[in-house]
Amino acid sequence: MSVKTIYPKKGLKGEVRVPGDKSISHRSVMFGSIASGTTEITNFLQGADCLSTIRCFQKMGIEIEQKPDAVLVRGRGLYGLSAPEGTLDVGNSGTTTRLLSGILSGQDFTSVLSGDASLNSRPMGRVMSPLNSMGARIESVRNDGCAPLRIEPGVLHGIDYRSPVASAQVKSAVLLAGLYADGNTSVTEPALSRNHTELMLGGFGAEVSSGVLKDGSAVAGIRPCKQLYGQKIRVPGDISSAAYFIAAGLVVPGSEILLRNVGTNPTRAGILKVCEAMGADLTYLDRNTADCQAKQETGGEPTADILVRSGSLHGTVIEGSIIPTLIDEIPIIAVMAACAEGTTVIRDAAELKVKETNRIDTVTENLKAMGCSVTPTEDGMVIEGGKTLAGARIRSYLDHRIAMAFAVAGMAAEGETVIEDSQCVDVSYPDFFATLESLS
Repeated sequence: MSVKTIYPKKGLKGEVRVPGDKSISHRSVMFGSIASGTTEITNFLQGADCLSTIRCFQKMGIEIEQKPDAVLVRGRGLYGLSAPEGTLDVGNSGTTTRLLSGILSGQDFTSVLSGDASLNSRPMGRVMSPLNSMGARIESVRNDGCAPLRIEPGVLHGIDYRSPVASAQVKSAVLLAGLYADGNTSVTEPALSRNHTELMLGGFGAEVSSGVLKDGSAVAGIRPCKQLYGQKIRVPGDISSAAYFIAAGLVVPGSEILLRNVGTNPTRAGILKVCEAMGADLTYLDRNTADCQAKQETGGEPTADILVRSGSLHGTVIEGSIIPTLIDEIPIIAVMAACAEGTTVIRDAAELKVKETNRIDTVTENLKAMGCSVTPTEDGMVIEGGKTLAGARIRSYLDHRIAMAFAVAGMAAEGETVIEDSQCVDVSYPDFFATLESLS
């Protein structure tokens, strides 16, 4: 077990370029692999999850070259994948598992997806159900609704699927299977989830539509496709990784941090709205929101530089349609809430229970260890802020977002904080601790 000791800090200063967006890095490799021609990806995230995606496609015959400054994916078209020898190892990556299930549903060979113990305990029924209703043939090998998943050739039909949850992974799996279907496919969600798939697939040449209805629900649709075309993708900085430095800049006294080239897609950047609601001092510089060429190069994604200055925060209520736009950031938002004055209430976030850990439980346990008053609920938590946190021994449970969130908490606390199993940050941000310490 690796451990990392965090000491209290003041006056964090500096400039940070966070790694490429994990979600966009995954998709650029996947879509490039099933496109015709070469896709060139810069600022690709060299984290364990995204490397799992690369290895899976390499096992299916795709040539992927990892150069110092770019990843080159030499795609073989929608039907160019070949049957892998043995199981496709998805590691700890739920994104790889769920999105790849959609692509593999349209192939003419049998495949098996399996990962580590954590991945193989996460629910996959939410993806299996709509895909099987399209004609896919996916089964849970252990018959428990989890991976390993066996995917056999099937004939796919277009469907209009109403998802009970707003989930980008479910939506993406269905849309990707829709590329191979015999008719149009649509997904309706109760709220708009992150839309990286729709934006990037459109750039690769797919016919994709999307919109938000009057009742707040969202619909995305796709037509069957004959061919996708390789692209140049410059991956924006990951807002989920930037979130820890935004929080550090806000809660560590005397801090000023400039974050460069951060993805600000509204379907992902809910944390920025929460920061503003809590009274945070954020300034947006060099925004890319209207330049079509620049957005094309970033997979259709808006970006900005973000200047963060420390100051007093106050509690807020986080609920409803904003939740899908910040679900991965709730652990660090909870840390901000613990450092803020007043009460913060988080609702409608039951999705936290099926992440790498049950994050309602793990956030609650570790905040209490640091002396914060927090009450877990069925779909979130209530956090009483305003009390200085105390250093503690933090159990990450091998969840990278828990480890990183409580590393930031440790910098704002009194006394030493020890993060257990700290190596888990390699999943999304291998240089996280070095970057954090470079600011002090």
